Amino acid sequence: MTRVTTARLVPVTVEMDGDELDAEDAWHLARHHGPWVIAKGAFLRFRFGDGFTNSRALALQGSLAVIPFLLALTGLAADLDQERPAEVVARTIEQVSPGHGTGDALARAVTGPKSSERAGEVALTLGLLLSLVSMTTAMGQVERGSNRIYGIRRDRRAVTKYGRAAALTAILAIPLGLGFLLLVAGGSFADAMTQTYDWPDGTRTAFQLARWPLGLVLLVFAIAVLLDHAPRRRQPALSWLALGAGVAVILSMGATAALAAYVHVSGSFGSTYGPLAGIVALLLWSLMSAIAFFYGVAICAQLEALRAGQDVAVEDDPGRPHATVV
Repeated sequence: MTRVTTARLVPVTVEMDGDELDAEDAWHLARHHGPWVIAKGAFLRFRFGDGFTNSRALALQGSLAVIPFLLALTGLAADLDQERPAEVVARTIEQVSPGHGTGDALARAVTGPKSSERAGEVALTLGLLLSLVSMTTAMGQVERGSNRIYGIRRDRRAVTKYGRAAALTAILAIPLGLGFLLLVAGGSFADAMTQTYDWPDGTRTAFQLARWPLGLVLLVFAIAVLLDHAPRRRQPALSWLALGAGVAVILSMGATAALAAYVHVSGSFGSTYGPLAGIVALLLWSLMSAIAFFYGVAICAQLEALRAGQDVAVEDDPGRPHATVV
């Protein structure tokens, strides 16, 4: 029998001296305590702040936002009534997806006869609507998970919580979407543009070189804004939060590269899951990205906790009963 533990509440250190914490403060604090101490404390805070549970929930909601978004792209291509843009969309999704036949099916859907134009409009409208709704619920999950990692037991009231989630969705939809497309599907997009529009080697090389820093900057900025506004507390400056956002993006990109390598090296992935291979890969990628995001949150929380003199990231929860650890 053991007592249930939870992440310790992080004091709002911004109010201690009235100064706004920035990237220089975060860097000096990280050098003072060392990366191992911060990484270990952040993992404990992530674990006892229900990081894995909230990551699974965020991964599911994120996947439910990505799939309608892809359907909306196919609907947009069909609604444009132009063959080549539709081919770019289909070829990009075909190369991103580990499944077989996905791109062919999309190509038939978006480059088919005129009778498919109405279906394209429906796919565009419903896809965008469902994607925005799913993204709003995902933003709500971001608040819940961030609060638990910071040791905050209660979220905002439902109306305020999901109102802020809708506002964050509207503000961050473009940078998150562009960052996702540039980093995850940028190479496939360049291949599709080369095949369809005969991009010269110089244009293709310039795009491949520019998409990485631009995508990273967009994602770090979007995640830093989330870290600033999602938790129910006063946060330091965006530059301070950019450290945790950078860690989250680097871990997510590492997980993406590892998953891509596994899918391409293992010849059994596509044959095992068949038409569902793309969905399975998306779920795995979403889960690893969600874990990376909340670990980045834990990095920011642990840094501020260390600044307040807290050496322990977890504490016994007196409000919860004893439980048996299995």
